[in-house]
Amino acid sequence: MSDFFQTGAIATLHRLGKPSVSRLEGELAEYTQETPIALVMPCHFKELGTRALRQIVNELKNVTYLKQIIVGIDGATRARDFAKAGRYFRQLPQKPVLLWNDGPRVQQLYKKLEDAELVVGPHGKGRNVWTCFGYVLASDQARMVAVHDCDVITYHRELLARLCYPVAHPSLGFDFCKGYYARVSDKLHGRVMRLMLTPLVRALKSMLGMQPFFVYLDTFRYPMAGEISLDIDLVRRLRIPHDWALEVGILTEVYRNAAPRAICQSELCGNYDHKHQELSPRDIDKGLNKMAIDIAKTIFRRMAAEGIKIDSGLLDTLLSAYLRQAEDTLRFYASDSAINGMVFPRYEEEKAVATFVRSIREAEHAFLEDPMWSPLIPSWNSVQSAMPNIMVELSDAVRLDNEGTIN
Repeated sequence: MSDFFQTGAIATLHRLGKPSVSRLEGELAEYTQETPIALVMPCHFKELGTRALRQIVNELKNVTYLKQIIVGIDGATRARDFAKAGRYFRQLPQKPVLLWNDGPRVQQLYKKLEDAELVVGPHGKGRNVWTCFGYVLASDQARMVAVHDCDVITYHRELLARLCYPVAHPSLGFDFCKGYYARVSDKLHGRVMRLMLTPLVRALKSMLGMQPFFVYLDTFRYPMAGEISLDIDLVRRLRIPHDWALEVGILTEVYRNAAPRAICQSELCGNYDHKHQELSPRDIDKGLNKMAIDIAKTIFRRMAAEGIKIDSGLLDTLLSAYLRQAEDTLRFYASDSAINGMVFPRYEEEKAVATFVRSIREAEHAFLEDPMWSPLIPSWNSVQSAMPNIMVELSDAVRLDNEGTIN
């Protein structure tokens, strides 16, 4: 059972007592009469047939309150790959719509956007989610959107219900919900959150005081979670990052576009497991190393936007403050592991901290070299203003791809 502690700047909705999925789903069925829900699932072609996706599909077969399911398919470079994905998801009774992000029609739309100087970034999860959001807006069937990944090994439909409920409920007043959960096996997981992001934010708080943005970010129990739900008007306004800091980048954009009272986090499940990334300490373009670099750059950009002066002196001090926070954090997690009889691989944890020090230093150099660079894709409001027909073109491209029509 979870505690019921409220962490600060936003509301925390806990998982208390014995879960009742049927109650949640029954109420959601009523709420969706006024607030239809679209589920967006960014999916890589190589995830088809995996244990995680089989479990997700089997659970979704029993979810009756969704208006739409949109699956963004990356990595399907051939027509037969996309056709295989279509056959796989056809077993869902909700008749999901698939977006062929590597197909010629969607690629042509990306090219038109680039020609109009609307940069949508490289292939990846961020662009995938952004494109799926565009289709949700174009189809005009949903009033809110939920997003979760396709690699959740421990998936149960309770997760989706608890994610959708806060935004769908007509009187709770939330426009954005972030999922959170524990990630444990015989040891603690979630190294980027535990050993990089949280110590970094707390180091900044110790140096610069209780800046509202730092308090906001430190309030989230698991800011790296990929599970979110949001109101359709917020979907229109958000700029989605195309780099590896997607989850934290979305939080920074929500901070800019929504009032704190309209933001919450919901505990989705007792434990959560998905694909684990390699640390990649020697390669700044891979694994958790790359993710940590992009997260640090996202935070620096948001600080600058908040009017905080960032120079080399501040960043040099930050490295020392971060290392002190991270060392304290290691001791806390070692103690937490000990009392619960869990493995605590101290060398691996210390190696991760050393890697993240280098990641933050790399992010500092990149920010100081080009502080105006941004990975944010323009909002759909901006895109539609510049290209009024883009929604119709996207909708037509997706329809023809799903019908199997050849160019």
